[in-house]
Amino acid sequence: MCPTLKHKLNFMLMKLIVFGATGSVGLQIVKQALQRGHSVTAFTRTPEKLSSLGHSGLKIFKGDIFDSIAVEKATRQQDSVLCAIGDGNKGTVRAEGTRNIISAMKSAGVTRLICQTTLGLGESRGNLNFLWKYIMFGFLLKKAFHDHELQEKHLSNSGLDYTIVRPSAFTDGNITRNYNIGFDGNLKSLDLKIARADVADFMLQQMESNEYLRKAVSISN
Repeated sequence: MCPTLKHKLNFMLMKLIVFGATGSVGLQIVKQALQRGHSVTAFTRTPEKLSSLGHSGLKIFKGDIFDSIAVEKATRQQDSVLCAIGDGNKGTVRAEGTRNIISAMKSAGVTRLICQTTLGLGESRGNLNFLWKYIMFGFLLKKAFHDHELQEKHLSNSGLDYTIVRPSAFTDGNITRNYNIGFDGNLKSLDLKIARADVADFMLQQMESNEYLRKAVSISN
């Protein structure tokens, strides 16, 4: 039986930065981190999308992920970096943005990075069904998939204390903490879905865990 997430309610308060803060997973990370009492820097090109949060623990940093100087400035004095950047199916933002984040972290002396990629990369390709393997990632989302592949390559070669989180397809809904984690590519009985809120929750928990340090971990219902 695949292990399920044992949820952890007591967090050490940290200063963290979220790249991709206005995306569907990134926004969940920001909201949940604030609820847990962390000090959050949200890096975004569109600060107005976060104006409704109005939280004293939130700092909004307006910047472009391609601007290496802005990324480095925003990363200074952070304890952890969480990356949930995306670009639809353009196929360039994730890898290039992650490379800038890695460079910024090294300059700023920050070592802990939790990055969301996708189920289907590496050994997890075996978990995909025909639709996802050949239609979605093989054709419709081919550019995005290759972008994630290069993104993971940058992470693996970074020398940082990274954790790569590979979720299946996103759904809406609240945190459940009821899903499979750390399974190998031979597991076939997956729904290939997971709530964005669960992905964010799992990523935040990795800030205090070394279980998947310098590893890629798959998560899915």
